[in-house]
Amino acid sequence: MIDESCPIEEVRTYFANDRFATEACGCRVLEASRGHAVCAFDVEPVHRNAHGRVMGGAIFTLADFSLAIACNIGENPTVSVSNTIEYLSAVRGNTLIATCDANKSGRSLGFYTVTVRDELDTPVARMTATCFRRA
Repeated sequence: MIDESCPIEEVRTYFANDRFATEACGCRVLEASRGHAVCAFDVEPVHRNAHGRVMGGAIFTLADFSLAIACNIGENPTVSVSNTIEYLSAVRGNTLIATCDANKSGRSLGFYTVTVRDELDTPVARMTATCFRRA
């Protein structure tokens, strides 16, 4: 368990092990606390699809990374069991920011919402997730 009193640098070090998100996608942790996380990445050519838009998988990866942080700090190890993402708008800016907040955090299940925006405040995506806490 990652203690909720961990300094942000310890959280970043721990979640650097989510190598696809951090190394392949370039996700970084901006804020982290129990039931809340903010993560971002700068849009690079590798994030773009054949149409030149930011790929849905890259957006999902950022949303999922912020979920992983929000649901694991101060909780038993937690994994997502169901995610639904809605893509609301094309990315207009150069940085994507995902904010995850707990809607309800129970003993064995957690319910979360992630909003993804760019730095221009364009609403890009919304993800809802149900997570299971392992004992």
